[in-house]
Amino acid sequence: MLKKFVPSLFVLAFTLVSFSTNAQTSSAINDNPASTVFATRPWEFGPFLQGGVGVGDRSDFSFLSAGARLGKVITNQHLPGLLRGQFEYAGELMPYWQSFTPAPHLQETKYEFDGQTGSVLLPYNGGTFTGVSITPIILRWNLKPGRKIAPWIQGAGGLVWTNHKYPPDIIVPHGEPGGTSIWNFTPQFGIGLHYFVKPRQSLTFAANAIHISSASLGDRNPGVNASVQFQIGYTWWK
Repeated sequence: MLKKFVPSLFVLAFTLVSFSTNAQTSSAINDNPASTVFATRPWEFGPFLQGGVGVGDRSDFSFLSAGARLGKVITNQHLPGLLRGQFEYAGELMPYWQSFTPAPHLQETKYEFDGQTGSVLLPYNGGTFTGVSITPIILRWNLKPGRKIAPWIQGAGGLVWTNHKYPPDIIVPHGEPGGTSIWNFTPQFGIGLHYFVKPRQSLTFAANAIHISSASLGDRNPGVNASVQFQIGYTWWK
């Protein structure tokens, strides 16, 4: 799935750039659209597409989601030097969220019973998981913008609901399918930038490191310790 997603991401980016470039005007504000927008402490909103992969023991997981973002720059510039910037509070809603995991199969599982150890084959309930995700807390520091580029760093926290307990787990005899949970938390850290293509419109690019964990809401909490997900979106500023 990821092999199909990456080319599509580049096609989408090229299409957005071409559309926006053709629509630009020659007004004087185009000479410095990023600084002009951030000086007004604006609202921002727009759609995005996001996808990526798990790392480490979850490298066979992949992710795809789509949604919309709303944010508000709430301070003027503060701090000196390279850290100079403005604070923004934002949130994201992803009504489309999917994780692609290994298909159901038998998995060798070690056990210890009455002083004896061994292994047994137990069913693993993998496959495609569909859900909805919300990130209501995004704390973003917008670094001082250039002429058309406005970089940022952020920390965020969210929640994802899936139609089956996630992540997939072994099915213990006489037990429920997996000991995980349909609710998981998504603490994350990201970097990104806005590239202004019009006075109050920009392309948005981001890379996020996302942890997925149920915080022991289920009987087991294997989680997804880390995933790397890339985002592309289009942003309007008001």
